Amino acid sequence: MAEKPLVSVCIPVYNGAKFVQEALDSLTSQTYRNLEVIISDDCSEDNTIQICEKFQEKTGFPTFIYRHKPEGIGANWNHCIEKANGSYIKFLFQDDILEPACIEKMLATFSVYPEVGLVACKRIFIIDSLYEGTPKIKKWLDDYGNLQKSLPTQPHNGIYLLDRSVFKYRTFFDKPFNKIGEPTAVMFRRELFDELGPFNTALKQMLDYEYWYRILKEHPIAVLDEALIKFRLHEDQTTARNKTNKISERMSYIRFIEKELFFYLSFGHQLELIRNKTIRLIRKIGKITLNGITFGKKSI
Repeated sequence: MAEKPLVSVCIPVYNGAKFVQEALDSLTSQTYRNLEVIISDDCSEDNTIQICEKFQEKTGFPTFIYRHKPEGIGANWNHCIEKANGSYIKFLFQDDILEPACIEKMLATFSVYPEVGLVACKRIFIIDSLYEGTPKIKKWLDDYGNLQKSLPTQPHNGIYLLDRSVFKYRTFFDKPFNKIGEPTAVMFRRELFDELGPFNTALKQMLDYEYWYRILKEHPIAVLDEALIKFRLHEDQTTARNKTNKISERMSYIRFIEKELFFYLSFGHQLELIRNKTIRLIRKIGKITLNGITFGKKSI
């Protein structure tokens, strides 16, 4: 890669004082140096901003800190990207860590595969001592430890190269629904934000992979079979809080598939969606008379 494109490292923060210093420190150790840092703070009530300002003073990277009116996590992600000047977006969440060669290796992948819109990687897990060895964390690791486990394909030269045919896989509806990675595990072209629009701010848990699948519908995705980030599992992270608060978005995910991905699915999955949508409509209106037959309270 002759030129060294600018990479915007986007760090949306909120009350992240416990771990954000480690996240920032992992930036200073990056082997790729043409970076800018965009920090968007959702009115933290701890000393997150003070930690970020100290980093801004001593780092060699251009670092911009913005205050953002809290409107949900998706709005904060979007705000970060809107402020970015780079050709590539690299998320780094406040409780995660980048391995030193993370950005360099992801950027090199874009050079080898110029058609790719997003590059992702595997993860190393940092597990909170309260979770370590518990049935809860064992189940989480079984379900989500390997996000690509349900893909009927193997990496070639250390890379899963995915295209929209993923949507036709029999296992597309199997867990994990996110078959790409969490935001810290991905880098994507900045131009896609203009092409595809922002993250869906109405969503809480699935807004990341909903966006990845919007990208995959238009551009291939490369997943490196190498762990280039450390993903922290602890009780204060947003996903854990959402599950505690019983925020479920399965139906939102199904509606997204019906609206955006239906014509890319296998015929069997299309029929299943049509059948389930019909049942939902019947249940919603309660009673329908069709060809002299009454449906509703009776089973069909």
